[in-house]
Formats: sequence, structure tokens, C-alpha cells
Amino acid sequence: MTIQWFGQSYFKIQFKNSAGEEVTIATDPYSPEIGLNPPKTQADILTISHDHPDHNNLEAIKGEPFVINEPGEYETKGVFIYGIPAWHDEKQGKERGNVTIFRFQAEDLNVVHLGDLGHELNDDQLEKLNDVDILLVPVGGGPTIDAKKANEIISEIEPRIIIPMHYKIPGLKYDFKTADEFLKISGLPSEKMDKLKISRKDLPVEEMKVVILNP
Repeated sequence: MTIQWFGQSYFKIQFKNSAGEEVTIATDPYSPEIGLNPPKTQADILTISHDHPDHNNLEAIKGEPFVINEPGEYETKGVFIYGIPAWHDEKQGKERGNVTIFRFQAEDLNVVHLGDLGHELNDDQLEKLNDVDILLVPVGGGPTIDAKKANEIISEIEPRIIIPMHYKIPGLKYDFKTADEFLKISGLPSEKMDKLKISRKDLPVEEMKVVILNP
């Protein structure tokens, strides 16, 4: 599996399904109005966690992807995808609306994209997020959880690899925090790279690890 980050919550995840076919998932492509230039991505599956301009730019995706933009259980291209309902704020969506957490199961790996999560997870959500291998988590604060809450959620989920997202990077117009505070609070070993290439045998065994992807 290969995971690439384009800024905000926009990821490209590539892998082979059980039939040996190459499959690409794109998540939350953003609009240029946020100050970043969204790369065009060919994708078989597109997930959209919520309908905001920094997450719902379908024009950035080439081809005719299978679009998933609401909670539920899905199977397509030999991939299992679970959409878990959550909120964009601490008031059950009354301020910013709902979001969907997506869980992908492919190549014997469980990858979770938390979307614009804005609150602590409840017992039902945590139950559906067991055995997570790779967690894509917002850390920049503002309309989502901040560094402190992100670390609290990580301690509950206990993934093997954490990839921060939705934080301040050059060009982004939004007033978010950078990933520095998150790294300081977590105290976990971290590594920077352009892409994460991973298989189940490569997962850390003894401790969690943070991977900072270059946008």
C-alpha cells in the first residue's frame, strides 16, 4: 500500500485488491480557494467526509470514481469501506454539521480517515475503530480537534502508524496550527517522507510511530 498526502485531508491511497488489481482511493479533495493547488488524481473510489469546499472538490478527481459521501457499509473493487457518523463540532453538529469517518480494509491493513472530526469519540464510535493500523488524524485545531485532543484520541484507538493532516502548511489560507505542537505533545518517534509505502509486515510492533508526509 502507498499513501500520499496533498494537504488538508486530501490523500491518495493505492493498493492491490484480492484479485491483484490496482485500486486507488482519493479522500477529501479541496478547492483552490483555500490557497493550495489541488493535484488532479485518477481514482477508482472517492470518499468525501463532508460537503465543505476544502473537502468536496470533485473536479480534482479524474475518471468515474465510485463516490461515497455518507455513513454506511460499502464493498467495491474488492475493498471494504465503512462510513461512521460523527460531528464537525462538540455540539453534535449544531454548529458545523456532520462528518463521516471512513475505515478502509485492504491488503490486510485497516486505514482510518477521521475527516474533520470536531469532538471526542463516543463508545460506539470507538467500538467501530478497533484494530486500526494507520490513522489519518486532524491536528491543526480551528474547526477540528487540536493537538491535545488528537493525542487523546490516538491513545484510545492505539494505531500502529499516525499520519497527521489538516494543519497549517505554506500557502494554506486557514489559520491552523502547524504539526509541531502535536509532535511535541505526542512524544512519539516520527519520520518525514514523500510517500508511505507499507505492508502488514512493516508495521511497528512495540510502539506507535508518527509519519509526517510532505504535501
